[in-house]
Amino acid sequence: MSTDTTAAVAESGRRVLQAEARALVVLSEGLPEDFEPVARLLAGLEGRVIVSGIGKSGHIGRKISATLASTGTPSYFVHASEASHGDLGMITRHDVCLLISNSGETQELRDILLHTRRFSIPLIGISSSPASTLMQAADYRLTLPKLPEACPMGLAPTTSTTLTLALGDALAVAVMELRGFRSEDFQVFHPGGKLGAQLSRVADLMHGPDMLPLVPADMAMDEVLMTMTSKSFGIAAVVEGGKLIGVISDGDLRRNIGQLMHRTAGEIASRNPVTVTADVFAAQALALLNDRKIGALMVVDDENRPVGILHIHDVLRAGVA
Repeated sequence: MSTDTTAAVAESGRRVLQAEARALVVLSEGLPEDFEPVARLLAGLEGRVIVSGIGKSGHIGRKISATLASTGTPSYFVHASEASHGDLGMITRHDVCLLISNSGETQELRDILLHTRRFSIPLIGISSSPASTLMQAADYRLTLPKLPEACPMGLAPTTSTTLTLALGDALAVAVMELRGFRSEDFQVFHPGGKLGAQLSRVADLMHGPDMLPLVPADMAMDEVLMTMTSKSFGIAAVVEGGKLIGVISDGDLRRNIGQLMHRTAGEIASRNPVTVTADVFAAQALALLNDRKIGALMVVDDENRPVGILHIHDVLRAGVA
């Protein structure tokens, strides 16, 4: 490929991106008037958001529906053609319908549209044609700015689908914030994969009380070594009155090797050890492990009593990194 051709291809890509970026600015500066009412409607919804569209609008609709569902707003995509053959039964009086059609005249949406009118189901329309059938029938109108498609022929849905997708994201986030959706809630809908791992808590990964390498402060070091070996965490937790007062690590053993067998656990332990509580994010615990260059953390309750132990291998195996 010649240099001239390469430059032309890159310029084509930039032209499309710049056109769509300008369109997004226009949309952000002229947010549809019904945006806030729609967000509040969805935030208080008892049923689901039923999304539908055909062609590229359908693909965008599926993504909007998925984003709503993953951020705490129950949503389902219904294929318009299938709706006409029985899937209208999926739409209840407690739901809201969100129909997407750039022209507002998509014939396949007709039956869903009529269904919402017949059963008084709230209808939200997304279109760039405010005078269209869809928008005239809708209870709420999310009107997109009518801008040229980025396609050089002005035919392929490009700018319009980008605007629709971005508007869907904006709506999902607004509803999410109205609902007070938190990172803890996010994990409920993302239990797998990297995101689920990052949102894990120490309580999800730690070893419980039965696995704790606990030793009293007056225990002889030969017995402490046996406890450390049997529990396999590389540390011993020194307790007094049920509370953690120190930790013995491999480093403590090396530093005291000369007089090790003549000392007790309390004399060898490093006092005021680094600890975490069970509700801390695993990612935060990993950062602490890396920062302090240690292999394990004692997990304590509000009264500094040991309730678990978290090893760096547990965090890494869970995919937190």
